[in-house]
Amino acid sequence: MKDKLLPYIIALSALFVSSCAVFYSVYGLSQLFAGASKAVIIMASSLEFAKLVTASLLYQYWSEINKWLRTYLTLACIILMFITSGGIYGFLSGAYQSTATKSELMDKHTLMLQTKQNRFNIQLESENKMVKYYTEALSNPTMIQYIDRETEQLVTTTSSRQRKLMTSQLNEAKSNTYRLNDSISIYDMKILEKQVSNEDARELGPLKYVAKSLGVEMDKVVNYFLLLIVCVFDPLAVCLVIAANFAFSRNMTSGEIYRSFSGWTSIFSKRHYISKRV
Repeated sequence: MKDKLLPYIIALSALFVSSCAVFYSVYGLSQLFAGASKAVIIMASSLEFAKLVTASLLYQYWSEINKWLRTYLTLACIILMFITSGGIYGFLSGAYQSTATKSELMDKHTLMLQTKQNRFNIQLESENKMVKYYTEALSNPTMIQYIDRETEQLVTTTSSRQRKLMTSQLNEAKSNTYRLNDSISIYDMKILEKQVSNEDARELGPLKYVAKSLGVEMDKVVNYFLLLIVCVFDPLAVCLVIAANFAFSRNMTSGEIYRSFSGWTSIFSKRHYISKRV
C-alpha cells in the first residue's frame, strides 16, 4: 500500500510546490518587465515547464544522453532555477515593500499627530506655571506678592486694580488649560485610532520584534528571510520532481518483478499439473 500511494503523494507535492513557484516567479518577472508583461508571462511559463521536463529527462536517461547534451541540460536547469528564484524574490520583496510603505505612511501620520500634541503639551505646561504663579500671588486676601518677571524682584502691593488684573489673567490661564487639555485628549484619540486601524503594522509586527531583538534594521531581517525562502523553494520543487520519478520507476520495477515472478510460478504450476496427469 505504501509503495503504491507514496509516488502519487510525492508527485502531488511536487506539482503543488512547482505550481506555486511558477506562479510567484512568473508574476515577479512580469512585474519586473512590466512593459511586456504578457510576453514575459508566456516565456517564463514555457521555461518553467521545460525546466521540470528537463529534470525528469536527466534523471530517467542520464546514462544514455550524450555527454555534451547532458552538460548543457544540467546547466540550463540550474540557471533556470536561479531565474525562478529571482522571480520569487522579486514577488515577495515587492509584496513586503508595498506593506512597508503603507505602514511607514501611517507611522509618519501618527508622528505628525504626536508632534502637534507635543506642542499643546508645551503650551499646557506654560499655562500651568502661569496658573500657579497667579494663584500664589493672589493667595493673601489683603495684599499681593509676586516676583516681577523683568527685575526678578519680590513686589508687594495692595492695589485693587492689580488684583483685578491678575485675577483676570488667572481665569484666562485656567481657561487655556481646559482648552489645551481638550485638544490633547482629541489627539490622543486620533493617535489611538491610527494605531488600531494600522493593519500593515500588525502584519509587520513579528518582523519588527525580531529586528529589535537582533539589533538590526528590519529591511535586513526581511532580506535574510526572503533569501532563506528562495534557497529552499524552487530547488525543493525540482528535487520533488526527481523524487517522484524515482518513486514511480521503483514502483514499476517492483511491479514488473512481481508480474514476472507470478508468470513463472503460473508456468511451473501448469507443467507440474500436466506431468501429474501424464
